Amino acid sequence: MPTKRDYYEVLGIPRSATDEEIKRAFRKLAFKYHPDHNRNGDAEAKFKEVNEAYQVLADPDKRAAYDRFGHGGAESFFGRGFEGFDFGGFGDIFDAFFGGAGTTVRRGPQRGADLSYNTYITFEEAAFGCEKEISILRTEACPSCQGTGARPGSQPTRCPNCNGAGQVRRVQQSIFGRFTNIATCPQCHGEGRIITQPCLSCRSTGKEKQERRISVKIPAGVDNGNQVRLRGEGEAGDRGGSPGDLYVYLTVKPHELFSRDGDDIIYELPINFAQAALGAEIEVPTLDGSTKLKVPAGSQTGKEFKLKNKGAPHLRGRGRGDQFVRLRVITPESLTKKQRQLLEELAETLGPTLKHK
Repeated sequence: MPTKRDYYEVLGIPRSATDEEIKRAFRKLAFKYHPDHNRNGDAEAKFKEVNEAYQVLADPDKRAAYDRFGHGGAESFFGRGFEGFDFGGFGDIFDAFFGGAGTTVRRGPQRGADLSYNTYITFEEAAFGCEKEISILRTEACPSCQGTGARPGSQPTRCPNCNGAGQVRRVQQSIFGRFTNIATCPQCHGEGRIITQPCLSCRSTGKEKQERRISVKIPAGVDNGNQVRLRGEGEAGDRGGSPGDLYVYLTVKPHELFSRDGDDIIYELPINFAQAALGAEIEVPTLDGSTKLKVPAGSQTGKEFKLKNKGAPHLRGRGRGDQFVRLRVITPESLTKKQRQLLEELAETLGPTLKHK
């Protein structure tokens, strides 16, 4: 018979190890050598060795006997020692420590998945709101079987293997005592029911793909990247669960005249040299139509004017933003003979070129 290794060496811990250190070492090695995770040929033997070491060192009395008398002292607690133990019981021990990979309960109602949809709107639609009609493809309850998956006129039956629980229990006796292993019922796959006459339309899935046209109300004041949530317009749920939601993501098309800064609107007003120098009254476009703006004499490029309450409505509150009119003085690229003559005369009256101080 091969010589047994020291139990402390098996678990890789010192003789002064605490109960928590012993348990932590066992968990690590049990997971490493469990045959469900390790297919090497010696994994089963090492797993048994690790369990044997843990059984002794985790028990204060057995550990004390082992520390005084070695393996002979520990085996006195078990009569014949550890020979002949059934490996099958260790699977339940592993489940007791780690939760068991197959442990489940019967699945209940499950909410449907959310859907997303991207749509484009104009600058004005974003500012003042609108109503859009969109078309989506989504999963809905089968109209033939009303989502049951069973042929009309029939009903799913209770699973005889698990009696409708959706799970099966297996009780085993091991050296640690009795352990219960809970697993998904292999016959109904956790549903707790069996469809004996499948629906011909959906083939027992209880769902069908349908194309739907949905009206979306877009509130005033939205901007690029905002979303509108439509509750219950997503995918159908499972086992009587509620449907998911539909998220409509908005992309605002660029405007040829305006840009946005939050709820404020920016408009760049081009004026000529004479208007800037002499001043002028100019019609300026806004979202509400045109309005007159007085440009004072001597205005420079970049000067801004505020048109109060001419911006976009506040999305979550009352009132509106403002519109800012930003001047841009345009220098003519070509001149008539008369225009050149007039500018030359003006230049003579203005004096020499301005220099930086």
